Amino acid sequence: MKNITVNKKEIDKFSKLASEWWDPNGKFKPLHKFNPVRLNYIKKSILDKLKKRSSGKSLKNIKVLDIGCGGGLLCEPLSKLGAKVVGIDASEKNIKIAKTHAKKSKLKINYYCASPENFISKEKFDVILNMEIVEHVENVNLFLKESSKFLKKNGIMFIATLNKTLKSYVFAILGAEYILRWLPIGTHDWNMFISPDKLVKICEKNSLSLDEILGVKYNVISGEWDFSTDDDVNYIARFKKI
Repeated sequence: MKNITVNKKEIDKFSKLASEWWDPNGKFKPLHKFNPVRLNYIKKSILDKLKKRSSGKSLKNIKVLDIGCGGGLLCEPLSKLGAKVVGIDASEKNIKIAKTHAKKSKLKINYYCASPENFISKEKFDVILNMEIVEHVENVNLFLKESSKFLKKNGIMFIATLNKTLKSYVFAILGAEYILRWLPIGTHDWNMFISPDKLVKICEKNSLSLDEILGVKYNVISGEWDFSTDDDVNYIARFKKI
C-alpha cells in the first residue's frame, strides 16, 4: 500500500481541464448543476449540527477545509456565507485558477497546493469537505486517515463519491462519458469507485461516525440534481468526528 494519496495520472487529467473550472457550460457543467444541491445540504447540516459554533443563519464562526477543492466551486459560496475557508488541491493549476477567481470575487480564501498527508495546519476545522475526490486518490485509507486529523471533535466531514455497482458503471461512465458526453472520456475509473459499506468501515477506523448517507440522482426531465433513496450511483455521506 502506497504511503501517498496523490495519483499523478488523475492530477494530470484534471490539470489539463483547470482553465474550465468556472465555465458553467464547459467540462465541469455537471458539477455546476450539482453545486446548489450539495451546497444547500452542507449549509443546512452545519446549521443543524453545529449550532453552538455557527451564528444564526450565518457560517461566520465556522472553519472549513475543502480537500481536493479544484477551482474553488464550493469554497467561494461558503466564504460568501461567512465561513473561514481553506482549500487544498494537489494540482498547482487548479490552485492557481482558484486563487485568481477568488481575487476577482474579492473573497479571502486561503488556497494551498497540497494533499492531506503533506498539508500543515496549526488549527483544526469544524468542517472538512471531501467532495468528488476519494474516487481519484491513490490510497483511500491513508487519504481519510490524514484528512480526519484536521477535524475537530464533533466536527463534520462530508464525502461525496460514486458507488461501485454495475449501475454506476452504466450511468457514470458509459452514459455520462461515452453517450451523453457530459464528461471527457476517461474522467472516471470504475475500479476506483467505493461502496458506502467500505467507505463507512474506513471512516470508523479513523474516529468518524456515520450520521447519514443520501443518494444523489439526476432528473433527465427537469435537468436538475436532487437527493434520492437510491445510492447505487452517486451518494453523499456525512460523518461526525468522535
